[in-house]
Amino acid sequence: MLKYEYDRQIIQVNETDNGNDVEFRIHLLHEGSCLDGMKKIQKKFEENQVYTDILFYIYANHEYQVIVRRDYYEDFVLELMKQRLLQSVSWAE
Repeated sequence: MLKYEYDRQIIQVNETDNGNDVEFRIHLLHEGSCLDGMKKIQKKFEENQVYTDILFYIYANHEYQVIVRRDYYEDFVLELMKQRLLQSVSWAE
């Protein structure tokens, strides 16, 4: 698993183990670049050829439920980092 850090003034992330999947609850506290970044992440995974890798559910007030297949966990977290929604990513011991 990966360990990551983020600015709690900009984004809230809650991660839950859900059997074969990992569920993320993400709340963007500021629109701007965070919202653009989240849209880019969603588009990237929705346009690839694997339809069940990551499922996005969008709620009011910029809240997202993201269900990530365990074999795509690292890809998703690194994409959050690439879009600057996370401040750092490292391997957990």
